[in-house]
Amino acid sequence: MDIAAADIKAIEQVVATVERTQRTKDVEGFLSLFHPEALWTTAHGKVLIGREAIAAFTRAVLPAASWDGQVTYEVTHTQFLRPDVAAVKVRQVYHSAEGDDEGAPLYVMTKQEDGRWLLTACQNTAVHKEQG
Repeated sequence: MDIAAADIKAIEQVVATVERTQRTKDVEGFLSLFHPEALWTTAHGKVLIGREAIAAFTRAVLPAASWDGQVTYEVTHTQFLRPDVAAVKVRQVYHSAEGDDEGAPLYVMTKQEDGRWLLTACQNTAVHKEQG
């Protein structure tokens, strides 16, 4: 496996961990995926700067989140901006009996000196259903 393939696999593993931690409401596991100085913008436009702000928000929201179905995350595109920086487009779907709701997150991830990839600048965008 070449370096790019190994990095893509590692990035996909981070996204899979986002999915798992959301499903199980694992706050600490979710927070471990973030760079200490990360920037996160929620689907509703709330801007969180730094892991401490992301942690405060996540600890307040994730344990209380309720959904009847399950959520899936799928990497749809990875573009390396540099060997240690990747823009990762994700398809996020909340599956429920009432129908699916979709999000289109963009994760900018950075590779750390120890080889781990961390979420560094993220924008979670809600996808509006077509009216028609």
